[in-house]
Amino acid sequence: MTIEDWLRQGEARLCAGPHPERARMDAETLLLDRLGQNKAWRLAHAEDELRQGDAADYALRLERRAQGEPIQYITGAAEFYGLPFRVTRDVLIPRPETEQVVEKAIELASVFTAPRIVDVGTGSGAIAVALAHRLPAARLTAIDCSAAALAIARENAAGNGVAGRIRFHEGDLLTPVAGERFDLAVSNPPYVAEGDRDSLAIEVRNYEPPQALFAGADGLAVYRRLIPAAFTALAPGGFLALEIGYGQQDAVRALLAGSGFAQIAFAADLQGIPRVASARRG
Repeated sequence: MTIEDWLRQGEARLCAGPHPERARMDAETLLLDRLGQNKAWRLAHAEDELRQGDAADYALRLERRAQGEPIQYITGAAEFYGLPFRVTRDVLIPRPETEQVVEKAIELASVFTAPRIVDVGTGSGAIAVALAHRLPAARLTAIDCSAAALAIARENAAGNGVAGRIRFHEGDLLTPVAGERFDLAVSNPPYVAEGDRDSLAIEVRNYEPPQALFAGADGLAVYRRLIPAAFTALAPGGFLALEIGYGQQDAVRALLAGSGFAQIAFAADLQGIPRVASARRG
């Protein structure tokens, strides 16, 4: 079978999957990633026969995608803030919404000459790596309770040339850096309510790490611990920036105010949903 034959067969298989509207695009993405080629190459080699090993792996990839597995886990790659990241099922797939946390952090960090920044629950390292890339004078610390996630984060820091500027610690929230002070704390913590599990897309519900998604009955369990811990860890005048979920603005505002934070503000995403909470320690 030729490359074009395999693409047509791949498209037909994925039309029976959870996202038929993306069948052709996904089929092509999976094939080109396997071959290490681009669309221009594919157009020039459409009538070439696919080698047996490539065909067998491609068929497996198609089946994984047809079952709902995210493209990023199949290819092992994702993009965030214009940077390449390796991802596995040990970490969340970085999302465009989280880039707003990076943007807010850059804005808040601008008042410091050499900001001390801690990323709590770093996962793939997306936020920490992006900030290290954009803020060459910053000193970054990245924390996660998962050793497997930290291994991916270290790999991503090295791959993006910032490994020498990020410390990595394994542990719960800010426990590994108890007694240290920071100018900025950032986090994209778990914030999905357990009862909302069935409402999530199959890619998220069945494949992404649940410990990075769910936070108790109301989705606020991690915020209740993280916000006061961040207040303690921040130097006077320091800032906190958090990604939040749909409908959580009022609850998070109350938690921030109750912990002593001031200048509480929220930034909306492209759908107009409050997505990033920020606040300052006086």
